[in-house]
Amino acid sequence: MERVDLMPPPADDDSAHGDSGPGDGALADAYAAVPLLNCLLREVARPVRSEGAHHVHRLPGGDRLLRVRGTRRPIEPEVEVAGVWQRLGHTGLVALVAEEMRRHTGLPNHELPAEMLASRDVVAALLAARARATPPDDLYLRSEQSLLTGHTHHPAPKARGGGPATGWLPYAPEAYARFPITLLGLREDTVVEEGDTSALDGLGTAPPGYRLLPAHPWQLDLAGPELAAAFADGRLVRLGATAFDTWPTAAVRTLYTPEHDLFLKFSLDVRITNDIRRLWRHDLLAVCRTDAAVRSAFRTFDGPPAWLGDRGYRTADFAFEALAVLVRDGFGERLLPGATPLLAAGLVEGFDGSPLDRAIDPATWWTAYLARVVPPALTAFAQHGVVIEAHLQNTLVAVDADGLPVQALYRDAEGVKLLPDVPRRAGWERLVYCLVVNHLMEIAGALAARHPGFDPWPAARRELARHDLPEIPALLTSPTLPAKTNLVLRWTGADGADARYLPLPNPLREGT
Repeated sequence: MERVDLMPPPADDDSAHGDSGPGDGALADAYAAVPLLNCLLREVARPVRSEGAHHVHRLPGGDRLLRVRGTRRPIEPEVEVAGVWQRLGHTGLVALVAEEMRRHTGLPNHELPAEMLASRDVVAALLAARARATPPDDLYLRSEQSLLTGHTHHPAPKARGGGPATGWLPYAPEAYARFPITLLGLREDTVVEEGDTSALDGLGTAPPGYRLLPAHPWQLDLAGPELAAAFADGRLVRLGATAFDTWPTAAVRTLYTPEHDLFLKFSLDVRITNDIRRLWRHDLLAVCRTDAAVRSAFRTFDGPPAWLGDRGYRTADFAFEALAVLVRDGFGERLLPGATPLLAAGLVEGFDGSPLDRAIDPATWWTAYLARVVPPALTAFAQHGVVIEAHLQNTLVAVDADGLPVQALYRDAEGVKLLPDVPRRAGWERLVYCLVVNHLMEIAGALAARHPGFDPWPAARRELARHDLPEIPALLTSPTLPAKTNLVLRWTGADGADARYLPLPNPLREGT
C-alpha cells in the first residue's frame, strides 16, 4: 500500500506526526489544506517568527496571526484569538482564506470558496475509492496516478467541476481508474483534421462513409445535449467501445493506451486547476506549428532527451471543440532501452516503488537528474526560441534498474511558447517558473525531506552555470525568482493562461 494512503501529506522534518493517523475525513482535510496553505502563505501572508516546530505568519487583511507546522508541506493551521491559538478545520481555513482575499483584493468571489470545499470532497472520495482499488502494476502508470495532493500551490487542485462523484470518479487517475474509450463514427463530410491522425483508425472499424472518432466517456456525458442533433440525423453514430482499457494520466483528460503505445487528449468541459479543460479552437489551430518547432529543436540535441509530440487532431465541423481528440506520441523508440519513465510530479508526491524511497546517494541521484532535465529546456530556449512548459506534470524522467535518472521526456505542445510570438523576457520568466520554481524546487524539497542535511542547490547552480545564456548570471544572483500566484489569479477571475508572478526567495543565490 502506498505511503501517502497511510498518513497525511508529509511535512518537513520539523513537524513530525504523531503515532496515530487521522480518520478519512481528517486525512482528506490534511491533503486539501496543504496546497491551500501554500498559496495563502506564499501570496498573502508574511513570516513573523518560528516557535519550535511552528511557523507564525501575519495575515495583513485583518492583521491576524496564523501559525502552521512545517514549511514545504504546512499542516495544522491555527489562528490567534485573544492570545490563544485556535485550530482551524478545512472549512474554517476556507472561510479565513476567503475573508483575507476579499480584503487583499477588494473583490468578492463566491465561486472559488465552493471549489476549495469541493476539492476537499474530491480528495475524500478518492481516498475511499483507493481503499477498494488496486494500483497498476506498471511503475510508469503508478507514477501518473499518484497525485492525491496534485498541484502543490493551487487553492483547489482536485476540484472536478462540482458534479457528483458518480460522474467523474470512474475516470479519475487518482482512484487507479482504467476503462475502455467510446468509439464513434463521424460522417466523412463533417471531419476536420490536421497532422497525422492515422493512429486513430487502428482503434476500431468505422462503417462506410464514416471515419473513426474515439471519445472519452466523460466527455460524451458532459457534451450530451450539444451532440443530440448529430446523433439524431446520422452525422454521428455509436460504434461501442474499445476491447482494451485505457489509463487516465495525471492530466485527467489525457489517456494512455499501452496496447497501441499511444496517448489521446480529449476535451472536457470541466475546470481543473486554472482552466476549463477544453481543446480550444485557437490552440488546436496552432498545435501542429508549435509541435513542429519543438520536434525540430529536439532533433538537433545530442544524447537522450525526447519529445512526445502532438501529431495531429481530428474533430467534427459541427462540434469542433467538444469532439476534438489530439493524438500524442507514445514512448516507442524514444525511450532508452531498459529505462522506466516516471512522472516528475509523482516523484514529489510519492508512490510505491519510487526511486526516491530507495537507499540512494542523494548527491549522485540529484546530479544525474539535473543533467537530464535542465539542458533540453535551456537549449531549446537558447538555440531555437522554444519555451517548453517543463513543469512537473509535463516532464517524465526515465530511470535505470538502479533508479538513477538517465533520460528526460517532455510533452504538451499546447503549453509551448515560441519566440518571438512572446517577448524573450516573458518567455524566460515562464521557463524559470516552470523549470526552477514549479519543478526543481519541488524535487529538491522531496530529496531534502528524505535526506536531512543534504543541500541540493550547489549542484543546481553548477548545472545552470554550464549553459551559455545571457540570462543565467542574473538567475544565479537574483534575490528572487518568479512564482505564479494561482490564488490571486483565481480569486480575481483572470484567464488561466494570464500568468501573474510575485517574487520568491531564490535558493540558487549563494548564501541563501
